[in-house]
Amino acid sequence: MKKSHDYIIFPLDVPDYDQAMKYVSLLKDHVGLFKVGLELFISQGPVILKAIYETAGSKIFLDLKLHDIPATMNRAFLAASTFYPEFVTVHCDAGDGFLKEVADNNPGNTKILAVTLLTSLNRANLLRLGYKEKYTEDLSSLVLLRARLAKETGCQGVVCSGHEVEMIKAELGKDYIAVTPGIRPAWSLVEGDDQKRVVTPRIAVEKGADYIVIGRPIRDASDPSDAAKMVAEEIEAGIE
Repeated sequence: MKKSHDYIIFPLDVPDYDQAMKYVSLLKDHVGLFKVGLELFISQGPVILKAIYETAGSKIFLDLKLHDIPATMNRAFLAASTFYPEFVTVHCDAGDGFLKEVADNNPGNTKILAVTLLTSLNRANLLRLGYKEKYTEDLSSLVLLRARLAKETGCQGVVCSGHEVEMIKAELGKDYIAVTPGIRPAWSLVEGDDQKRVVTPRIAVEKGADYIVIGRPIRDASDPSDAAKMVAEEIEAGIE
């Protein structure tokens, strides 16, 4: 049975191997997955994935947001899947042909998550990028459009804001995986946070989030393992 700490994805947003593995060793029993993003992967390459796997098991969320022509995305995904990550992310704003090529050639148990809309983007950003007003006025409609496309093409889930989780679950089903970044416990919220659409862990899981990505409140705590336990307690209150 899924426990409250299994919902937590901790991002290894650090530049080197030693710092990353310090957190893996410290938090392996307190979080569900470790997220490896562009900074760490470019810095360390596949070596870091092997080390995480050997230390914590198959608890890897490989967040590379693949975005290229279909054949290149497919080869990149196949290469990534050899390290047994639970999830690999792809961008879904390039269309269904790009996603279907990857989904149709998934050789194993690695799940494909489509990124619907980066949580750092807001209405003003999208207007400058030329999006139609119907989508900039209602970000949820853009997220849902992309989530539908992702499911139709074979992705197992999406990365979306906690504000859209309930809507996505209602339309695409409870089994469709939703991973929510931009999570901040109430005790950690500060003015000027660069995540523009934040929710708390409890609200996210109450709305149906399967996993939440939470970094700085744990990483910057004097005792990261205690902070992770506090997040798990908040999640527990949302799933009771």
